[in-house]
Amino acid sequence: MSLYTPASFATQDRAAIARVMHEHPFATLITAAAPETLVSHLPLLLVPGCEPHGTLIGHVARANPHWQHARDAPSIAVFHGPHAYVSPSWYGEPARMVPTWNYVTVHAHGMIDIVEDAVDAQGIIDALVQRFESTRAAPWKFMREERERDALMGAIVPFRMRLRRIDAKFKLSQNRSRDDRARVIGALREENFPEADATADWMQLYANPDSGRDEPR
Repeated sequence: MSLYTPASFATQDRAAIARVMHEHPFATLITAAAPETLVSHLPLLLVPGCEPHGTLIGHVARANPHWQHARDAPSIAVFHGPHAYVSPSWYGEPARMVPTWNYVTVHAHGMIDIVEDAVDAQGIIDALVQRFESTRAAPWKFMREERERDALMGAIVPFRMRLRRIDAKFKLSQNRSRDDRARVIGALREENFPEADATADWMQLYANPDSGRDEPR
């Protein structure tokens, strides 16, 4: 399964790709299976390591059949970054343009290893809890009695996903002129909602509106 990525929107910036995965960890996990493809929505954390692109860690409910099919099949984790509608009226020649959408996405391809060792599985859960609780004033901790903890752990299936390939698409008006990119950034900032403002931020950082590239392509 390939992501359509015109050259203008492709990126190999590993720091920017890792940023998408860190700041937008709620991913869509897809695994081909019969009679139909399995799709789960879940948080995934990127862990740097010896794999070419690192490893993702996460868990699904044991009642979810996804984990049983994922053992021996390639999977894709899709991370959805900032995105926003772009109006033709924002361009210098709006009559020659059409509505579009700017967005950032990362598709991480790999194989899933089910974690069955109890200590290893607990480590994955602890890492997830730490990621999402550590900044809170009163962080929640997994401090239940051993019997209760074992029961809770038994209801989930932790896993690692060894990444073999990453496709990243930053569609941020790079195919428009420098002036048009600046207009889009300004218009997004006036939309007055967080996703539009975030998209403008990413355009400012990764679409290089002041790079001097004037020609559309």
